[in-house]
Amino acid sequence: MWRVLGYLALTAASIGVLVPFFWMAASSLKHNNEVFTIPVKWIPSPVVWHNYVEIFVKSDMITWIKNTLFLSVVITFLQVFTGSFAAYGFSKMRFRGRDVLFLAYIGTIAVPWQAYMIPQFIIFSKIHLTNTLWAMVALQAFGAFGVFLMKQFFDSVPHELSEAARVDGLSEYGIYRRIMLPLSVPAIASLSLLTFVNVWNDYLGPLIYLRSHSIWTIQLGLNSFISQYNADYALIMTGSVLSVLPIAIIFAFGQRYFVEGIATTGIKG
Repeated sequence: MWRVLGYLALTAASIGVLVPFFWMAASSLKHNNEVFTIPVKWIPSPVVWHNYVEIFVKSDMITWIKNTLFLSVVITFLQVFTGSFAAYGFSKMRFRGRDVLFLAYIGTIAVPWQAYMIPQFIIFSKIHLTNTLWAMVALQAFGAFGVFLMKQFFDSVPHELSEAARVDGLSEYGIYRRIMLPLSVPAIASLSLLTFVNVWNDYLGPLIYLRSHSIWTIQLGLNSFISQYNADYALIMTGSVLSVLPIAIIFAFGQRYFVEGIATTGIKG
């Protein structure tokens, strides 16, 4: 009985989550004056496929996608590399002040970005890093969350494994590269997916740092369809579909590793 109720609750929740996405996809195939009609037209008639051509003609969508993809790939790579590298040191190496340093570093997660957003912008302005894509890389590529997630996974790997590798003459870099990284594929996949999605969907950071149209991301670009007196909602929905589609594909192929990585990061060895 309770299992049936649980399945019904999950089904209802799934429908509640998916309905807005279905409405968005349907609206992307309508004329602009049909998007907010009452009652809602769930099946567009006629189907306006031309919206997916018009959005590339009327905007710099290709440039926005390239910029967003560049930021997402570069930041994800740096976050995974630096996060896993630092996590290995905190998890498998012993040095004075290790635990204090780790707690201080992880404590930065509790500080909201809005609290130091202004002084950070002033610093970036003084070193002439604003209005460049590299400002976003410096802003997001070295966060503490990646270190925390990877350390939780590395802690689940028995210390005897690394000790045996040291006895066999393997350096710390060799242990990290040849033992820890191959074992941590699920955790790396989880961190990669979370970072990629976060960067791809980020709006506030690019809004503050990216002023030139040539370096806009897709989230900033979609906002340009809203003017002071009018908004092209059909093209906004079309752009939203194009924005969501890569994330949906990546998650569909990586969900097994994502679930496995999240499930194993809290297991102690």
